[in-house]
Amino acid sequence: MVNLSDLKKINDYEWEIPKSFRSDMRVPVRIFATRRLLEAVMDDRSLEQAVNSATLPGLVGHVVVMPDMHQGYGFPIGGVAATRYPDGVISPGGIGYDINCGVRLLASQIEYDAVADQMSALASALNNYCPSGVGTKGHVRVSEAELDEVCRDGSRWAQKKGFATEMDVRRTEENGRLDGADPNKVSKRAKERGRAQIGTLGAGNHFIEVDLVEKVFDAQAAQAMGLTEGYLAVQIHCGSRGFGHQICTDYVNEFQRAVHRYGIKLADRELVCAPLNSPEGEAYLAAMRCAANYAFANRQVLAFYARKAFEEVLAGRVKNWHLHQVYDIAHNMGKIETHEIDGERIKVCVHRKGATRAFGPGFEGLPGEFRAIGQPVLVPGSMGTASWVLVGTQGSMERSFGSTCHGAGRVMSRAQAKKKVWGEDLRNQLESGGIHVRAGSMAGLAEEAPQAYKDVDDVVETVSGAGIARKVARLVPVAVVKG
Repeated sequence: MVNLSDLKKINDYEWEIPKSFRSDMRVPVRIFATRRLLEAVMDDRSLEQAVNSATLPGLVGHVVVMPDMHQGYGFPIGGVAATRYPDGVISPGGIGYDINCGVRLLASQIEYDAVADQMSALASALNNYCPSGVGTKGHVRVSEAELDEVCRDGSRWAQKKGFATEMDVRRTEENGRLDGADPNKVSKRAKERGRAQIGTLGAGNHFIEVDLVEKVFDAQAAQAMGLTEGYLAVQIHCGSRGFGHQICTDYVNEFQRAVHRYGIKLADRELVCAPLNSPEGEAYLAAMRCAANYAFANRQVLAFYARKAFEEVLAGRVKNWHLHQVYDIAHNMGKIETHEIDGERIKVCVHRKGATRAFGPGFEGLPGEFRAIGQPVLVPGSMGTASWVLVGTQGSMERSFGSTCHGAGRVMSRAQAKKKVWGEDLRNQLESGGIHVRAGSMAGLAEEAPQAYKDVDDVVETVSGAGIARKVARLVPVAVVKG
């Protein structure tokens, strides 16, 4: 167990569990949180999991934990860790089962007040065009050969098929495609699960949300992104569906054997890993990149159909119903990057699990229009609460491997939420608050109740106060589609 008394306070937003806390720790744990947010996680294992994660071979710097932390598989959700490349390890638990779960933000020149009476119709159209729910099949079916193309090309496949514009691709992390994906490293079962699910939302905390840009905090950054107070925006939150889940399952099982082959001692068997330069590590990296590219394509197809929904409902009612892409960003990913650690530039594999890349101004991988402001960061709130658009900072580059928070973070398990919240009551409450809801099931709705999550405003205030992200705009929901 880790107690508050074990933490060294650095400032109001930053804490540390020193390397001396446990003899097997290779690096300290750095936590970005207020005392109040820390107290909210003392009943789960997230800090203990962070300490366990700090025992992995090849770690550099420190394990980082974000204010939206909560207990996960092996690593805490909200955890960031970097291992030296190529002789460190890679751990599927440090990336997550929903590989490249992420968020895409589309913005518009549609004034909410001009179309407020169309929100119910828009929610229904989005629900119709963007299938959701466990095991749901999408409008797009691909052969196994074409699925291999999706794995290799990601958003570029979607562009070739007419689902994406050049701006869409350019404004996606890594241009919507990770190099090094190899479909031959993906199991037949994973491919079977993935073939019918492109362009689907899934269940759990995934959603499509129509938002009102409530307040702009950084006029220059908002202008570069095309975000205007009083206008509509759309968030799409989902990942690689059953395809990525199966890939993670397959390699967790494979790595259970690999740790014995390579003599790796684990503090927790859920931290199974393999050396990055081993056949097993290289195979997982290649398969994980397939899932990442699949997820980029999946969100792109959903964006295409979201635009169709807007056209169907609003064409003829407004002059410009078009949705332009702001950015698409992952928050469950393993990336090979170069970072400065203790004055030395080191090539590392950054594990981000429930954490968002947040590169600062000047990063060459950003579209030119964003280089002066930093990388857009998308932080969705819990259903019925605000979401945030941020940008990365020099501070995030120096202190958190170019990373920041990814959402509100759970304080209640899904099972607990279903016991405490009645889905029908929640829907009525949201509707009475002016939020039009379409949900696949009332039980699924209850799992994602706002009270099951931390206050996203507190989380964002923490990363902003710590200097690892900067506020751009606050969004509030007016229509939500849930699995």
